[in-house]
Amino acid sequence: MASHAKVLRQAAITGLAAAFLALLPWSLGLWERWEAKTWDMRVAWLAAPGPATEDIALILLDQQSLDWGQEQGGLSWPWPREVYTAVVDFCRRAQVASLTFDVLFLEPSAYGVEDDAVLAESLASFGPTALALFLSRAAAGGLPGWPESLPEPAWSVVGLDEWPGAAPHLLSTRISPPRPELAAAARVLGNVQLRPDPDGVFRRMRPLDVFDGRPVPSLGLAAFLAADKVSSGANHSPLAALLEGRGLTLSDRFIPLNAAGAAILRFRGPSGTHAAYSAAAVIQSELRLLEDLPAVIAPEELRGKHVFFGYSAPGLFDLRPTPVSGVYPGVEIQATFLDNFLSGDFLRELPGPVTVGLILGLCLLTGLALAVWRSPLAGSLSLLALLAVPAALAVLAYQNGWWAPLVAAEVGVGMAGVLGLLFNYATEGRQRRFIKNAFQQYLSPLVIEQLIADPDKLKLGGERKELSIFFSDLQGFTTISENLDPEALTALLNDYLTAMTEIIHDEGGTVDKFEGDAIIAFWNAPLDVPDHARRAVRAALRCQSQLAELRPGFRERTGHDLFMRIGINTGPAVVGNMGSHSRFDYSMLGDAVNLAARLEGVNKQFGSFTLISEATRKAALEQSDDDIPMRELGRVAVVGRAEPVTVYEPLSRDQASARAADLDRFAQGLDAFYRADFDQAARILASLAEVDPAADGYLEICRDHPPVAPEDWDGVRRMRTK
Repeated sequence: MASHAKVLRQAAITGLAAAFLALLPWSLGLWERWEAKTWDMRVAWLAAPGPATEDIALILLDQQSLDWGQEQGGLSWPWPREVYTAVVDFCRRAQVASLTFDVLFLEPSAYGVEDDAVLAESLASFGPTALALFLSRAAAGGLPGWPESLPEPAWSVVGLDEWPGAAPHLLSTRISPPRPELAAAARVLGNVQLRPDPDGVFRRMRPLDVFDGRPVPSLGLAAFLAADKVSSGANHSPLAALLEGRGLTLSDRFIPLNAAGAAILRFRGPSGTHAAYSAAAVIQSELRLLEDLPAVIAPEELRGKHVFFGYSAPGLFDLRPTPVSGVYPGVEIQATFLDNFLSGDFLRELPGPVTVGLILGLCLLTGLALAVWRSPLAGSLSLLALLAVPAALAVLAYQNGWWAPLVAAEVGVGMAGVLGLLFNYATEGRQRRFIKNAFQQYLSPLVIEQLIADPDKLKLGGERKELSIFFSDLQGFTTISENLDPEALTALLNDYLTAMTEIIHDEGGTVDKFEGDAIIAFWNAPLDVPDHARRAVRAALRCQSQLAELRPGFRERTGHDLFMRIGINTGPAVVGNMGSHSRFDYSMLGDAVNLAARLEGVNKQFGSFTLISEATRKAALEQSDDDIPMRELGRVAVVGRAEPVTVYEPLSRDQASARAADLDRFAQGLDAFYRADFDQAARILASLAEVDPAADGYLEICRDHPPVAPEDWDGVRRMRTK
């Protein structure tokens, strides 16, 4: 992962840019149509089935009622208003809390003045009734002022003039009232007009409109005002509502309103959620009760309820699109408003500052995630996960009564994700090129790709870890170089180093540096290599084998046979980028490194070409069951290091097999040398001296310079030179 400062800087840049790109259209209302669609999906999926209150019922003039009227009474539409008196009488018998007609009685009855008078008398004798009037902003139609024959509104609203911003939205210019005799008989008149959102869907409802200086309640609220338990006094003096801040308070109940004075309705489900009765069944029940016959509907089912009478027959054209249904009776929208009012669970829009903070936070979080997980796969997966966060928050908000903006939040997260991916692509491209340019000569392509996936390993500084360290040098190269011109020498070195480097890379090693003909490499950094010791030893054997194949060609070019000496040690070292921020090398430091370098030179004392330490041998055996043949060459104390180390010569399987007998005799001679039995050692090693330089070296020591064997003889050969 990138450094903290870089991560935070990228998160801030992409997050703030995405928030701006999401919030600017949101502030201009450009997301409203899409937001409305997502809101409808939330409501349709999350609306709790069933009403929150059992205090509401519907009497619907449905298609069944129209058919019944035609078949039983020869009634064509519109029905005589006298028919509605049966509904009023049944509700009186049932002792309902209020009866509200979502029917506009604007014109005189086609059946004569007496027909209106009969209904007016029935309404007046009952009491808790509400009738519908229609307010509009049209330039024509209806009346421009409040008719003198029309009763004054059944309530007052305090603070209407001071309420900021909403009054213009609430003003109406035309009124279409019910017939005067019917209006006078009703306790409350309510506005039946419903204003949809710009896309034509009904999601909100205003609790009041203002006409000719008078606050007119919505029909849903009028149903509440009409109830006996709400109206006070013998003359039912009006209630006072308080309009302030972000809502309307009436009878200790609060209606949260937006800037346009509308409340968001909490729909309970599709049409039919509230208890509904066919108008034909209600009328039949009243007629049967008058004849002492069993009723189709028991009056007790409606007792104490607020009852709405309205249309649901398709031909009567009072069906509206809502979030829960494309054909939802208008009367049920009024009932839903009253349901929300009685339950106190209107939905609220998330305040603007909270929305801005939420979207800004989501964008910054997304920017941070993309800055941390920089690979295309990890970034894409994190973006997909984060795209679910706004949806989850929107669901949680709905369940707690809030409308949280989803589209702007999703756009913000999506934009932050896209910007983050583009940012990563651009910076990763530069970083990828930098890594390839810096390491392509030292690391295998596979390791470079892994470093690109996790570039933090290239930060300036080092870490302490166990390495297997490889030092090599060409025997007598100084003499060879003196006899070659620069061009030939360069070509020779390039061919040699290329062949050896390919083997080191193939075994998962890292080339630290080239120093002339010398190669310095290590395993287990920057990437972990579990079997690093085994790989280092195997690389040494492969390098020796490759050089043997190249030797004839090199002899033709130089006139000399090329041999390489290799020293390998395993131990803790500090490895990492060392240098300045503008120029650094990926290298290593430590005592284990120095010992590997010394072992390369110790080859001269044994006449060998590859030496490994006891630590490397032990690690290689632990890291693999596939043992590499090797023989112990002796115990040495290198220059600058007092502690002796046992050294081994790794062999190919062919070498070990062909020299098995000689290797066994060498081991016997070495054992005698360790015991200070120099005569025995000389006798054993004499037979090997001509074919084994290591045996010849020990033979010379035993014959010509036998050590004095003190009590503390340890068999260690102490080096005098590097």
